[in-house]
Amino acid sequence: MRTLTSATAVLLTAAALLSPGTASAEATAPDASAAAAALVWSDEFDGPPGAAPDPANWNHETGNHGWGNNELQNYTDSRANSALDGNGNLVITARQEADGSYTSARMTTQNKVQPQYGRIEARIQIPRGQGIWPAFWMLGSDFPQTPWPHSGEIDIMENIGREPHLVHGSLHGPGYSGGNPLTGSYMHPQAWSFADTFHVFSVDWRPGSVTWSVDGNAYQTYTWQDTGGNPWVYDQPFFMILNVAVGGNWPGYPDGSTQFPQEMRVDYVRVYSLD
Repeated sequence: MRTLTSATAVLLTAAALLSPGTASAEATAPDASAAAAALVWSDEFDGPPGAAPDPANWNHETGNHGWGNNELQNYTDSRANSALDGNGNLVITARQEADGSYTSARMTTQNKVQPQYGRIEARIQIPRGQGIWPAFWMLGSDFPQTPWPHSGEIDIMENIGREPHLVHGSLHGPGYSGGNPLTGSYMHPQAWSFADTFHVFSVDWRPGSVTWSVDGNAYQTYTWQDTGGNPWVYDQPFFMILNVAVGGNWPGYPDGSTQFPQEMRVDYVRVYSLD
């Protein structure tokens, strides 16, 4: 865990922050340019074990209505599903309850921390198992008043349990969403599971372009020219989301090999300005 004082949650505006393929590396520190960039906001998840995530930064979205993907989990605001571990990590825990149902957590920074441009970065150890779907992603701040996908979606990291060695980064917008996003994948350099240790997942987000990196290795860039003439909807504030889903159309569903509980550990979430 890196020691760094948590900044007060702020609404990050353009003025505050403006100043395809695979790659490989095993290092879990950000690349050198991250150190040179100015840290604008962070949550380091320092606090006593069992404490709630900082409510100045995070909301809990709750419910068990499938979330548009036929997911199985009921998202809760319980400490059983989201809590600090006392070692500088946030832990989101997906559980199978005694009645066979599933619970987990989905946390957002909507109306609290909404950057427009910059390096958006988190150091995460993902969970594992068939039907487990962890994600670090963003939605346009005008959602749901502007409906998806016109609001825009930036997926910084997604993993589906049957592909432990792959993570995915995508853009969803009008004309390129759902099963047809602008997307790419990054393979673990040794084809090991990303659940084995922490990795740094980030996007460098500038006007008209987004570049994805894992452990400081850029693996794809999309620009406004890649939308096939459809609108580029990423030049506005976005809010961040951390969640672990159970089941769904893309990952499939838990089977006899899936073990519960499953934990996603988040060392930090940080926002840097970019030149």
